[in-house]
Amino acid sequence: MAPSKTPRSTSRPKKEKIFHPDSRKAGQLNRVQLRKAKLADAASKRTKKHSAQADLYGFFYHAIPPEGVLSLEELHSIISNVWLTRHDDELEQERAARRKGRPKSTKESKLEEIKLRESEQYRTGMDVPDLTHEATVELFRKWDQTEVAYIQLLRFIRISSVDSTSTVVSKQGEHHSLKESVHPQAVDEAMVTDRDDTFLTELPSRFASTMMTMDGPLS
Repeated sequence: MAPSKTPRSTSRPKKEKIFHPDSRKAGQLNRVQLRKAKLADAASKRTKKHSAQADLYGFFYHAIPPEGVLSLEELHSIISNVWLTRHDDELEQERAARRKGRPKSTKESKLEEIKLRESEQYRTGMDVPDLTHEATVELFRKWDQTEVAYIQLLRFIRISSVDSTSTVVSKQGEHHSLKESVHPQAVDEAMVTDRDDTFLTELPSRFASTMMTMDGPLS
């Protein structure tokens, strides 16, 4: 008796449905795709924002003095002489490499945009961890340099290049020790701090290696 033959499958892959561009189903699919694209874009922006915040906080973490706190003058000097100038060497290299009459490279334009944006932010008011405040500095020393959420525990002050002699507490800080040590009216008070300038003689060489490690080259 001859073996029975196994019947071949006659099923065919389902054809993808094609909807009329003006149909309700096509509109629903378009909205779904648009939402996915928006969510992906938002996630990308959050990642970039997180990275930028980590870089900024990392910079101020490395600006913490070995002992004690910074004076307000020292804090301003670090921002103006180190933070805002960290891309200057790369920017000069890009300008020198560009032949006369040629347009700016993407990298040069990006570096100029960063410098302009950050300088304007510093002029109008920049929120930074309060490195003039002992309790905040001690908390900041315990940061693992990776968990950005930890920064919410710290007290922040708003400083400006327009008025370098005063600050305003912009964020009190969520740590219980800061809430206990800050008077209610401190949020609205301006603070003036004086100190000797021995720390300023170390700038910017003190932070040069830190900035090179933190930022890295822009492509």
